[in-house]
Amino acid sequence: MSKTILVTGGAGFIGSNFVRHIYNTYTDYRIIVFDALTYAGHIENLPVNINAENNGRLTFWYGNVTNGELVDTLVSQVDTVVHFAAETHVTRSIYDNFLFFQTDVIGTQTIANAVLKYRDRIKRFIHISTSEVYGTACKPLMDEEHPILPMSPYAAAKAGADRLVYSYWTTYGIPAVIIRPFNNYGSHQHLEKAIPRFITSCILNEPIRLHGDGCAARDYIHVKDTCDAIDLVLHADGNIVNGEVFNLASEADRTMLSVARDIVAAMGCNQSLITFVGERPGQVFRHTGDSSKIRRIFGWTPRITWDDGLQKTIEWYAKNQTWWVKQLWMRTVPIITSSGNKELH
Repeated sequence: MSKTILVTGGAGFIGSNFVRHIYNTYTDYRIIVFDALTYAGHIENLPVNINAENNGRLTFWYGNVTNGELVDTLVSQVDTVVHFAAETHVTRSIYDNFLFFQTDVIGTQTIANAVLKYRDRIKRFIHISTSEVYGTACKPLMDEEHPILPMSPYAAAKAGADRLVYSYWTTYGIPAVIIRPFNNYGSHQHLEKAIPRFITSCILNEPIRLHGDGCAARDYIHVKDTCDAIDLVLHADGNIVNGEVFNLASEADRTMLSVARDIVAAMGCNQSLITFVGERPGQVFRHTGDSSKIRRIFGWTPRITWDDGLQKTIEWYAKNQTWWVKQLWMRTVPIITSSGNKELH
């Protein structure tokens, strides 16, 4: 095997898409998936049946990233670490913030310590951060030098992990790279996220809930484009990428109202399905990413258009109802709004 890659959070949304990408692209690579299988992680997301023979190319370990002894054991067996494992839902972090800091910050410290311990064999440590660390856009396009102004407990936890990894590079010289994807969408995404929630609401002919007036804007990128970019960084010369931060973005923003309208129209539903609830506390009002850095260095740009990506995503959820139906009870989260009202978001 020419590479052995540890993928933390590899049974989650972006993580499992990345595992499938690597498994299908590099037949001589060995992959170790490490996941706690929380509500957002599923064995079914992996490209092979872990109970069946798969020539040793993919193995699965169940466990938590805060378990230092287990993390050390796994990192000692690999030469590359791609760290996705995190709690990721903004709304859920509002009422369950302890778990976010425990997993996202302490879990990342545990991984980074193991990379440091085995730095003689680790060639690349890729930390998957998020555009949420930036907060609301202070300028038309948010580049990697944009101020870090997290506006939710989730964003704050990811900002802490992001800067922790950077500090390990500056202090210890570990071969760390930080990637900040903007909003991803595609197959295998939990129904708590906006696009799968909107799609399944249309399938079930139920109301689509939008925060506030729906004018909060996001920069959406298809998960397959994200996986392509991570692949490029994984195989790059360390002199080019170590210690660097890369945005992954489409450089175009869409209001959540326009996203809902696009989905309703594409699925032939009535626009009356779109309804509004109170504004979400800590709402980010606009994300628009600048991906010129990774484009300049690697020539990467998103290849999947919004229309094509949305259609593929709709088709996947339409064909895989048995995958998502068990998540229906988690599509909404009860929160107390800034006005003191209890609402389902």
